[in-house]
Amino acid sequence: MSAVDGSGHGRIRLIEPACTSCMLCVRECPVWCISLDSHTEPDPDVAPGARVRLVNVLDRFVIDWNLCMYCGICVEECPFDALEWDTAHPAAGTRSDDLRHGVADLA
Repeated sequence: MSAVDGSGHGRIRLIEPACTSCMLCVRECPVWCISLDSHTEPDPDVAPGARVRLVNVLDRFVIDWNLCMYCGICVEECPFDALEWDTAHPAAGTRSDDLRHGVADLA
């Protein structure tokens, strides 16, 4: 869903299987509200006997709604469509930490 099509938007949703931990969303965010950690593992889809190829595996993805200005640059820049607009809004919290949402909260 896009804010441009007139349907509005609430929060940004992570589609975890599509995320390759490329870090483009982190680097392009003007307020640095996204944190991402990953590690590399051998690609399980490589044919037996072929040279080992490493792939990034997502460990942690957090959006800090205290900082996010809902500009959508991360959604637009993600080349794998792992981020999209959602109609739900981040839940209010009583502490600053309540507005830091990880993978489970963003799914």
